[in-house]
Amino acid sequence: MKKTAIIVAACAAISLTSCKSEMNNPLLTESGLRYEAPAFDKITEDHYLPAFEAAIAEGKKEIEAIVNNPDAPTFENTILELEYAGGKLNTVAGIFYNLNEANTNDRMQEIAEQVSPMMTEYSLSIMLNPKLFERVKAVYEQRESLNLSQEEAKLLEETYKGFADNGANLSEEDKAKYSKIQEELSLATLKFGKNTLGATNAFTLHLTNGEDLAGLPAFVKDAAALEAKNRNLEGWVITLQQPSYSPFMQYSEKRELREKLWKAYNSKCLDGEFSNLDIIKQIVGLRIEAAKLLGYKTYADMALKDRMAKDAPTVNGFLQNLLEKSLPFAKKDVKAIADYAKANGFKGELMPWDFSFYSEKLKKEKYSLNDEVLKPYFKLENVKEAVFGLANTLYGLNFTEAKDIPGYHPDVTVYDVTDANGRHMALFYADFFPRESKGGGAWMTSFREQSFTKDGKVEKRPHVSIVCNFTKPTETEPSLLTFYEVTTFLHEFGHALHGILAEGRFASLTGTSVARDFVELPSQIMENWATEKEYLASFAKHYQSGEVIPDELIDKIIESKNYNSGYASVRQLQFGIGDMAWHSVTEVPADDVVAFEKKAVAACALMPDVPATAFAPSFGHIFSGGYAAGYYSYKWAEVLEADAFQVFKENGIFNKETAEKFRKEILSKGSIEDADVIYRNFRGRDPEPEALLKKFGMVK
Repeated sequence: MKKTAIIVAACAAISLTSCKSEMNNPLLTESGLRYEAPAFDKITEDHYLPAFEAAIAEGKKEIEAIVNNPDAPTFENTILELEYAGGKLNTVAGIFYNLNEANTNDRMQEIAEQVSPMMTEYSLSIMLNPKLFERVKAVYEQRESLNLSQEEAKLLEETYKGFADNGANLSEEDKAKYSKIQEELSLATLKFGKNTLGATNAFTLHLTNGEDLAGLPAFVKDAAALEAKNRNLEGWVITLQQPSYSPFMQYSEKRELREKLWKAYNSKCLDGEFSNLDIIKQIVGLRIEAAKLLGYKTYADMALKDRMAKDAPTVNGFLQNLLEKSLPFAKKDVKAIADYAKANGFKGELMPWDFSFYSEKLKKEKYSLNDEVLKPYFKLENVKEAVFGLANTLYGLNFTEAKDIPGYHPDVTVYDVTDANGRHMALFYADFFPRESKGGGAWMTSFREQSFTKDGKVEKRPHVSIVCNFTKPTETEPSLLTFYEVTTFLHEFGHALHGILAEGRFASLTGTSVARDFVELPSQIMENWATEKEYLASFAKHYQSGEVIPDELIDKIIESKNYNSGYASVRQLQFGIGDMAWHSVTEVPADDVVAFEKKAVAACALMPDVPATAFAPSFGHIFSGGYAAGYYSYKWAEVLEADAFQVFKENGIFNKETAEKFRKEILSKGSIEDADVIYRNFRGRDPEPEALLKKFGMVK
C-alpha cells in the first residue's frame, strides 16, 4: 500500500495531538500575512513531509468527490472542479520545489526524494483514473453545444488533452507501465539536479600564491578573497559558480590555471561521486518508453506537438538553417581572436580555455571596453531601480518594499507591486546572490499563479520570484554587476512581468503557462533596452562619483553588442542541437554519453576537441528542468523578440501605446489562445526570421 493511502486510512482515527500538529503547520494554514504570502519565517524542513501527506490526502478526496458525483458530467461539476482540486497541494509544492532549487540542503533533498514518488502516484491516480476521464471526455464531446466563454473552452480543451497526453487512453497493463516510468523519471531527474549542484560545490581552485592572481582585476581578487575568508581559508578561492568562474577565465594570465578551471567546469558530473552518465541514459530511455506507450516514435515527437514549432522536422530545420547562416560569422570571430592571440605572442593552437581570455583582450583593444571599465556604473541597487523604473514607464507598475512580508532567505527582498491606479498586482521576491544552497544560473518562478476563486468572485494575484547568481558585494565594494548580469536581470524580469501582468480566471492558463517556445519572448525582448542609449543614460552612474556614464562608453556598448555574435549564436545552437539529438532517438544510444554528444554537435565545432569533456552531464535545462526537446526555444524566441522589438524601435522604446498593446496581447494573455495567434494579434502578421539575423549583423 502506498504511504499516502495509509495516511488517508488513518485520518479517521487521527489523534488530537496530530490534529494540532496539522493546524500549526504554516504550509497548511492561512499565514495571516497580506495577500496570503507564505510565512517563510515560520516554515521549517520538518513541516514539508506532513504538509505533502495531508495535502495529497485532501486532493484525493476532492478527486473522489468528482468521480462519485451522481449527476451527469458538466463543465461546472467536472472541469471546473478539477481545475481547483488539489489547491492546497499546489501551494505546498509551489513553495517546496522552488526552495529546493533556491535554498536547499541535504534534508530538503532527502524530502524531495521521499515526496517524488508520492507526487507521481497522486498525479497518475488522477490522469489514469478511467471514471474521471470518462466524465472529462463526456464534457469534451459536448463542447460545441455548451456555450462556453473563450477561457472556459480553452480550459476544457487543455484538460482533455492533459488526460490524453498522460496515458488516459492506455490499457490497464500499459497504464501500470506508464506509472512506473513516470515514478522512475521523477527520481532520476531529481538525482541529476542534485549531482549537478554537488559537483559545482565540490570543486574549488584555492590559490595561496599572489603570483597566481596575475591579470585579475581588483573586483575578481576581492571576491576570491572573501570566498576564501568565508571558507576559513587563507588566500583566494575561485569556484565554478558563474560570478567567480567567468571573470577568472576572462582575465587570468595563468594559462595552466585557466585550463584546470575550464576542464573542471566542462567535466562536471562525468565521473566519480556525482556522475550523471548512467542517469542521462536512464532518463533518455524512460522518455522513449513513455513516448512509445503514448503512440509516438520519439520523445521529441510527443513534446513538440503543442508548441509553436509543432514537430521535430520544423525544429531541426530551424536550427540547421540558423547554423548554416551563423557558422561563417562564428568562424570569422574565432579566426580574429586566434590571429590577435598570435600577434600578441601566443604560440600553439588556441584552446577553449584561451578563448575568453583573448576575446576579452581584443574587445578591450577594439572598443576600449571591458567589465572592469563598466562595472562601476552598474551598482545593483541602481540597476534594480532602473529595471523597476522601466516597468513603471512602460506599464505603470510601482515596486514598494514589503518589509512586513518575510523572504525565504536573508538575501531575499519582497516587493508589493501595484499599478498606476493602486491595484495590487503581485508580490515580487528578488534573490540575487550565489550561495552553496542555490542552483547555478538564473530563473523566474512563481509561488502562486494569477487566478480567481472557484466562484469567480475573489481574485488571487500572483507571487513571483526571480533567482539569480550575481556578483556579491565585497568588504570594500557594493554589488557591481557585469554588463552580462545587467542583461540577465532584464531577461528574468521580463519573465516576472509575464507573471505580474497576468490576467485570467484559471491558474493553469495564466502568466507563464504558455508554450515552451513562446515563454522566452517576454524575457528576451527586455534585453534590448540594455543597449538603448536613452535607457542606459537614465541610470548608469558611477557608484563612487555619481558621474553619469559617458556617452562614449554607451556608444561603445552599442557598437560592441554584436561582438562575437556569430560565435555566441553557434554556441547556443549547439545546445539546442544536442538536446534534439538526445530526444530524437528511438532507443538509448549505444555510444557513451561523451561520444554521442560530440558526434551530434560536430557541425558546431569551432575549437579543438578536448577529451573527457561534455556539456550534457550537467545540462540541467533538459535533464532536470522543463526544456527537454525544447532548448531550441531560446533561439526561436529570439526571432520573435527581434521581430517584436522593431515595433518599439519604430514607435519609440518608451512608447506607452506600444507597451500597452504588448501587455494586452502578450503579457496578460497567458495561453487563452494558441501562441501563434497571440503573436499575430500583437504584430499583425507572423514573425520574420530575418529580423534576428539583422539584429546580430549576420546578413551579408
